[in-house]
Amino acid sequence: MVTITDKAAEKVKEIAVAEDLLGQGLRLRVVGGGCAGFSYDLYFEDKPTDLDEQFEDRGVKLYVDPLSYQYLENTEIDYVEGLHGSGFKFNNPGVKSTCGCGSSFSV
Repeated sequence: MVTITDKAAEKVKEIAVAEDLLGQGLRLRVVGGGCAGFSYDLYFEDKPTDLDEQFEDRGVKLYVDPLSYQYLENTEIDYVEGLHGSGFKFNNPGVKSTCGCGSSFSV
């Protein structure tokens, strides 16, 4: 299962309204790249594919392809704001290490 915090859900809904994307779900993917091997990708998408894992948490639809799901199982998506910027943070229990900047990970 993939979950989303209240703060992240509020931010997703805020972006959906601002970008006229209401009704779309949030696609989560793990892609190769970054200095640690993998990085996260998320964007809005109209509908899931037949193979996707689908979740809904706090009013946000989440779509994950089967390959990415093996790296995202039990992940919580949060939204953080700080001195170094703001953005979505993935609290992923399967991550073994991250790069120095925190934008990529390895399992």
